[in-house]
Amino acid sequence: MNKFMQIAIEAAIDGMRKNMGGPFGAVVVRDGEVIAVAHNEVIGTKDPTAHAEIVAIRRATTILNRFNISDCELYSTCEPCPMCLSAIHWAGITKLYFGADRYDAAIGGFDDEFIYKIMDGTANSPLLKPEIIEKEKCAELFKTWNKKIDRIMY
Repeated sequence: MNKFMQIAIEAAIDGMRKNMGGPFGAVVVRDGEVIAVAHNEVIGTKDPTAHAEIVAIRRATTILNRFNISDCELYSTCEPCPMCLSAIHWAGITKLYFGADRYDAAIGGFDDEFIYKIMDGTANSPLLKPEIIEKEKCAELFKTWNKKIDRIMY
């Protein structure tokens, strides 16, 4: 058993026991050292973004005091959802290990297939109806950003 995945599994079990959220755990590791451990906290925090991977990344970036953690690896008990995969990408993490896949998650009632279909253009959301407004004024923000001498890219 991989020791980091074992820690993620134990975190998932702990989160379920405490009724904090679903059966998900994640661990951020750097140079063989555990930086952050998390479980899903959606129910406990009433925050729909408090997935294990997101919570672990937030903790790791706070501990390391930087937004880029490209020198870290992430272990997750399940294939990350689209939101978590995006966060992993934006954090710069290049090595991801996961256990269960999206189909296993769907059996547990965590079905992200609809989101994947929205992303690939084969479905429309009955809830979200995006509408572009004030495009020119909002696009101007990027011109201002590009002129900012002390901007920090991420």
